[in-house]
Amino acid sequence: MDRGLDALLGAGLSCDVYVGDADTVSDAGRALVDAATDFEVERHDPYKDYTDLALAVDSVRRRWPGAEVVATCATGGRPDMALSVLGLLANYKDAPVWIAEDEVTARILHEGESWTIENATGKTFSIIAIAPNTEISEHGLEWELIHAPLGLLADTGISNVVRSKATIQVHTGTAIAYLYQ
Repeated sequence: MDRGLDALLGAGLSCDVYVGDADTVSDAGRALVDAATDFEVERHDPYKDYTDLALAVDSVRRRWPGAEVVATCATGGRPDMALSVLGLLANYKDAPVWIAEDEVTARILHEGESWTIENATGKTFSIIAIAPNTEISEHGLEWELIHAPLGLLADTGISNVVRSKATIQVHTGTAIAYLYQ
């Protein structure tokens, strides 16, 4: 993905496969994609029916079945893209899904999955149901919830605080949990 490649370059990392249309990548990133020799390129026409993320997730499924996914630079700062990204990533149930941004780490949790958070005392934590009939439990936070229903996109789990080793478990449904740095 375009900005994801720029983030990798900025962090001094390399990639195995570039998937995207190169319409919003930096000039340096585009030059790297155009002359790629150290990684594979799945280049797509910018006039397509799918986002670069959808194409990248499909590529991960084909190349590395069951691989954990970490998405970064995924929304482009657009609310419509943010919702689409959450939908795409929520439908990836093959393995854990993370979103890593500048000031936040997020984890999509499906039914039966949990996230244990250590060394984050005092950090802000939020959880939001992104599927109907989501029920969660959380321990080690300022306000703990035990088998609590979360309304779809409701604010029940917003702006909590980590007090100790925290454990978040999704009993039913799907939620996205955010830990702010």
